[in-house]
Amino acid sequence: MTDTMADNAAAHDPADLTLDEVRQQLAPAIASNAAFDGWGDEARDYAAEGAGIDRDVAKLAFEDGAPAMIDAWFDNVDAEMAARLPADALAAIKIRQRITALIETRLDILSPDRESLRRAIAILALPTNVARAARLGWRSADRMWRLAGDTATDYNHYTKRAMLLATYAATITVFLDDDSEGHAETRAFLSRRIDNIMAIEKAKAGAAQRTRYRPSLSRFVGRLRYPVA
Repeated sequence: MTDTMADNAAAHDPADLTLDEVRQQLAPAIASNAAFDGWGDEARDYAAEGAGIDRDVAKLAFEDGAPAMIDAWFDNVDAEMAARLPADALAAIKIRQRITALIETRLDILSPDRESLRRAIAILALPTNVARAARLGWRSADRMWRLAGDTATDYNHYTKRAMLLATYAATITVFLDDDSEGHAETRAFLSRRIDNIMAIEKAKAGAAQRTRYRPSLSRFVGRLRYPVA
């Protein structure tokens, strides 16, 4: 066996995985099991057994329990979304289409595990998990905007993510109970919500343009105090 082959074999040996790699590998399987077993030990152990990973190692990787499993799953969904829609591919379409494509891709990834998602949301809604839920939602919104090409660092950075997070959360609520063909009702709802976001962004841009040439009171007062020679 060559050195390269040995390295590859070691890289795929479950015993050599780091805890981060264990989380990445087990997250999708845990999510699939959670629909039947809930976000608990059984779902985690079955996933570990299927991947050939020691149950104690899996327990250590998810020592925070259900919230840690859900965190890893959402992170996995983010990674899958980015793999399906790389930034260079999104750059070729308009911003509205980018956001729509990103959210719809997330829904496609989540679709096989809707019951697991429903259970995950219920867990994250518990008072002890609200702060973590907010962080996870913000993380996904931030990643979507970054893939969409957003580079804002001022207050727009926060307002864009807040609006997207609200839109995504509302869309998920519709999605969980949508039995229409191809989730048509969810897609129509999403389209309307994104129309609202685009209208707000357009209004903000218009307001910024109008104030750009508005006389500055402080500049006027300064000139009164220190006249230009």
